[in-house]
Amino acid sequence: MESVGNGFASIEWHDHRADVSLSRPDTRNAMTVPLMHDLIEAFERVDATDDIRAVTLLGEGPVFCAGMDLNMMRDRVEPDSEIDRDVFPDLLETIEGLRQPVVAGIKRAAPAGAFELTLPCDFRIIGRDAKYGLLEIELGTFPHGGGTQRLPRLVGLSKAKEIVLTGGFVEPEDAAEMGLVHEVVDAGAVDKRAKAFADDLCENAPLGLRNGKRALNAAFEMSLEQGLEYERRLGHELDDTHDYREGFEARLEDREPAFRGE
Repeated sequence: MESVGNGFASIEWHDHRADVSLSRPDTRNAMTVPLMHDLIEAFERVDATDDIRAVTLLGEGPVFCAGMDLNMMRDRVEPDSEIDRDVFPDLLETIEGLRQPVVAGIKRAAPAGAFELTLPCDFRIIGRDAKYGLLEIELGTFPHGGGTQRLPRLVGLSKAKEIVLTGGFVEPEDAAEMGLVHEVVDAGAVDKRAKAFADDLCENAPLGLRNGKRALNAAFEMSLEQGLEYERRLGHELDDTHDYREGFEARLEDREPAFRGE
C-alpha cells in the first residue's frame, strides 16, 4: 500500500488494477480538505500510469465514507473561514475525467457528500446494509457538490427529485432497480466484488475502454448528430493500433488476446 500526500489516501497497485482508498478509518473516512487533496493526487497518479486499465474507489476499514467531516462543515460556514470550497468539485471532476473506468465499493455508509463522491464513478457496487442517500435537505441546504446535476443523468429527473428533496436513504435494492448502482452484494463482500469487477474490466483492450468511456460520457453533452460524429472519430483513432488487430486475430485463432495498450 502506497500512502499519498498527507497520508489520508492510499494506492495499491495490482497488475492492471489500482485500488484508491480513503484512509481515515478512525473517523469512518469522513472527508476533510487534506483527504480530498490526497484523493486528487492519488487519482492523478493513477491516470498517468499507462499500465492501469481500471480503478477501484474504496474505504479503508469497515465503512466506505461517512460523508463530510462535521467539524470541517461547521467551521466552513464561519465568516472568516478559509476552507477550500473548490476542492470537492475538483475531486469529482478528477474522478469523472479519469481515463480508466472507476468502480466504487459502497460498504456500510455513503451519505450526503459520500453519495456525491460515488456519482462520477463509472460503476457502483453496494452492500445490502449500506446507508446511501442525500441528506442535505435535512441540514438546511441541498446537495450542491454535483448531486443535482449528475444524479438525474443516472436515474432520471423524477427519481432524482425524490432522492434529493425527501432527504431519505435509498434502499440498495431500489438503487439497483433504478440503475443508480450496478450490483448489490452481501455486506462483507463489497471490496472483494469491486476489485473482481475491476479485474474483469482489465481483461479488455485499454484503448477501447478509454475511448468507449469518453464517448459514453459525452452522450448527454452533445446532440445525437454531434455524438455520432464524436463516436466515429474516437473509433477511427483505434483503427491502426496493435490492440485492434490483436483482438480480431485472437478471436479468429480462438485464444485470449494479449493487449498492450498501443
